[in-house]
Amino acid sequence: MTLGTAVRLARLFSHPSGNLFGGAVDHFVGYGDVRYGGLADLPGALERVMQGKPDYVSIQPGAARTLWPRYAGKASLVIQAGCFTPDDRISELIATPEDAVRMGADALAVAIPVRGATEGRYIRWLTDSVNAAARFGMPVVAHIYPRDYSDGCKIVFTPEEIAYAARIGIETGVDVIKIGYTGDFESYKETVRTSPVPVVIAGGPKTETLLGALEQTAEAIQAGARGAVVGRNLWGHGDPTMSARAFRGVIHDGLAAEEALKRASD
Repeated sequence: MTLGTAVRLARLFSHPSGNLFGGAVDHFVGYGDVRYGGLADLPGALERVMQGKPDYVSIQPGAARTLWPRYAGKASLVIQAGCFTPDDRISELIATPEDAVRMGADALAVAIPVRGATEGRYIRWLTDSVNAAARFGMPVVAHIYPRDYSDGCKIVFTPEEIAYAARIGIETGVDVIKIGYTGDFESYKETVRTSPVPVVIAGGPKTETLLGALEQTAEAIQAGARGAVVGRNLWGHGDPTMSARAFRGVIHDGLAAEEALKRASD
């Protein structure tokens, strides 16, 4: 690890808790009708998320150029390079580590799906990004999503597939692995325990309630996760600022989900 990588990683995990709370405002147009949902007003969504004081925000490079200047210095910037839909209708890398350096970012995020006929291409995305990032001392945060083709194509969170996703991150040499929570404490604990790099929980899929999202985050942290990077469950439950405060309570203060939600709502 270069000095630059170590310094940037220290910024991401700078909170005294040792954990990381990231806000993912990087859900691109491939997800559907951009007129609806928590990111319909992208500038407004970012403003409300930032009011909740995340440690970092991951965002696409184009949006970062126009929206991030007013927030520079208030949180770490992470540039999202991966751009895909589970069915491969969209499948592109849209940013490089050099782009992240030019934007003043503290890390490059690369979101990939695994499993399926195109898995190798995505693993190459990640490997190439890691190798290129090493030249700049730029950490890579891998967002890894296993797919299941038994009934169409969907992202899954079973213990065996989440363990496989974590292994992909380890073997491609990333600096932080973001994976979903299995819902099974012991399996997740074992996956985290055997990872030589920090594992953080992915905030999705969207839960029915914010409390449900906080509960799964709290359980993942008890299992050893070093925090969470949250998207839909941050800006998808009506009040991103309140949601962010609740996640901070769970991630940084060690609060139970109900207590964190109560304090954030007061």
